[in-house]
Amino acid sequence: MRVTTSDIRKLKAEGQKFSALTAYDAVTAHLLDEAGVPLILVGDSLGMAVLGYENTIPVTLADILHHTKAVVRGTQRSLVVADMPFMTYHRSVEQALENAGRCLQEAGAQAVKLEGGRVMAATIARLTSVGLPVLGHIGLTPQSVHQLGGFKVQGKTLDAARRLLDDATAVEEAGAFAIVLECMPAEVARLVTERLAIPTIGIGAGPYCDGQIQVSSDILGWLPDFTPKHTRPYAHLAADAADAFRRFQTDVAAGSFPTAKESFSVAEDVIAELRKEPRPRS
Repeated sequence: MRVTTSDIRKLKAEGQKFSALTAYDAVTAHLLDEAGVPLILVGDSLGMAVLGYENTIPVTLADILHHTKAVVRGTQRSLVVADMPFMTYHRSVEQALENAGRCLQEAGAQAVKLEGGRVMAATIARLTSVGLPVLGHIGLTPQSVHQLGGFKVQGKTLDAARRLLDDATAVEEAGAFAIVLECMPAEVARLVTERLAIPTIGIGAGPYCDGQIQVSSDILGWLPDFTPKHTRPYAHLAADAADAFRRFQTDVAAGSFPTAKESFSVAEDVIAELRKEPRPRS
């Protein structure tokens, strides 16, 4: 049975910290599901982690639908949340309804994530009113990277911190089941967490949030040239993969791969008969 949005809310009520991670393919999703990760985000971070973009802005709805379908196929238990890309929910509430609906109906997600605080409250309220669960997202909102002047910590001044508290309250009142707090001072995130009844999920927001989310490739060490301050590598897969590729290349060049162990056989009499037959004309 899948984790539900009610289950995520219950974790906070019970004082139980929880994890969340991103996935963009069925294999990774299956591993997260087997590990018991309760929430998987098909983040627009796939633009940087998978597709080679400089930021998340070029990611399209078609990209998210494609990758969400794969993640859903790879899971049985985890709650799968589809990240709504840049400009797929900003033009109107009707646009947001249509595209969020596609994330659930076509891709099989169980919820969507939207960036923005009070400015998105009416949209969140409309989505949740028709049964489309929403995960909020405030603080550093990557889709606003150009407006923010880069990937910078938010809420460091009194006025900025007040705006974050106001945004968090607006998102909760609009009906979101939880909210992501990205790149803000730990004590500001602590205040948000204490004031909200819904769970907070931090990324670069310190240890006081109800849950923590990271990009899977960051904790796997899959992109060694980019390690954000807010992450901790739990593996070094890039180095392991590079070593494997080099050793494979060396074995092929030396003729030591493949061997009989990696090959398939056929009865000797079949080959003997084939050798007797004349070579076909071209």
